[in-house]
Amino acid sequence: MHALGVHLLVDLRDCSIETIRDLAYVRDSLVQAAKQASATIVDVSFHEFNPFGISGMVVIAESHLSIHTWPEYGYAAVDIFTCGDQIKPEIAASYLIERFGSQSPSVVEMKRGIIPPFDTKLPHKISSPAGEPAPAGEIESLT
Repeated sequence: MHALGVHLLVDLRDCSIETIRDLAYVRDSLVQAAKQASATIVDVSFHEFNPFGISGMVVIAESHLSIHTWPEYGYAAVDIFTCGDQIKPEIAASYLIERFGSQSPSVVEMKRGIIPPFDTKLPHKISSPAGEPAPAGEIESLT
């Protein structure tokens, strides 16, 4: 079976508290991780919570990298979701593990969008102008 994407769920435990509470450092780390993985950055958005914690996302043409930090626990949760064969999500994960000084990281890989191994295009429903699903039988394939 072929997967349309790879989703890495990265738990970063026992991180350097100073690094995961620093908004500029966290933002730069995710942007650099995307670049290290050869991704095409489309948008970057981060938010710092009071009294602490950061959530952020780097949207890439190939999907996204996201992070949520809990400095009070020395923990960060990272998602790296990539599509295509050119991106190397494992490079981004390794980079972030090192960058945040995680002493007990774990990485779980999930294949997303499993499709048959033959060259079949996935059907998509056509919506009516009102946004309602088209009647059964009106299915169009990707071109």
